[in-house]
Amino acid sequence: MLYFTEMRAAYVIALAGCFAAAAPGQWRAVEPPPGQLVVAKLKYGGGGDWYANPTSLPNLHRALREMARLPAAYVKDDVVADARSDDIFKYPILFMTGHGSVRFEGDELARLRAYLERGGFLHVDDNYGLDEYWRRECGRLFPQSPLLELPPDHEIYHVYYDFPDGLPKIHEHHGGPARGFGVYHEGRLVIFYSYNTDLGDGWEDADVHDDPPDRREAALKMGVNVVLYALTH
Repeated sequence: MLYFTEMRAAYVIALAGCFAAAAPGQWRAVEPPPGQLVVAKLKYGGGGDWYANPTSLPNLHRALREMARLPAAYVKDDVVADARSDDIFKYPILFMTGHGSVRFEGDELARLRAYLERGGFLHVDDNYGLDEYWRRECGRLFPQSPLLELPPDHEIYHVYYDFPDGLPKIHEHHGGPARGFGVYHEGRLVIFYSYNTDLGDGWEDADVHDDPPDRREAALKMGVNVVLYALTH
């Protein structure tokens, strides 16, 4: 199983522009291309639509290349990491979304916890209907580490792009402002939970939700921040 120190260091070097751009192509596989960053979508149990927002992550990968000059892989479709498989250890960052039921089944819970304890990072994005199930499962995942609200001055909101008011509001779900939460393990933020905003909707192709360009840009910039924070902490 993979520890992420060397992988993360390679991507940090790339922040200085010390990488060769990969050739475009249709890549979709379990094994990440050597030297290329892949944010994988987490497939989980419980019946929820973990596969929601299919154009989000390909657009995020494009933003990582074009906006932050990271060596993000060219992906046409989601790269899926199944929580039932050790394949999750091949990716430094996992992205989780969905509209409904989430329940980690079998050894999914233990495997995901091991992934996070060994240096992995999980970004959970609240699609409408996910919140109550995710909060329950988060409590099962780290019962001794509460889900804490992150203040607007937290570095995740300022690591590359500046969001002085914290998490940007993209879509309305529950009323009120967008809120970012986190789970810490041994002093490191291992889970970031973007609530009541739906960054993933903002990452989707422009014609999916007809979001205005400035809102899509804000969503992608926040996504870049999350990835860069995860790689540098």
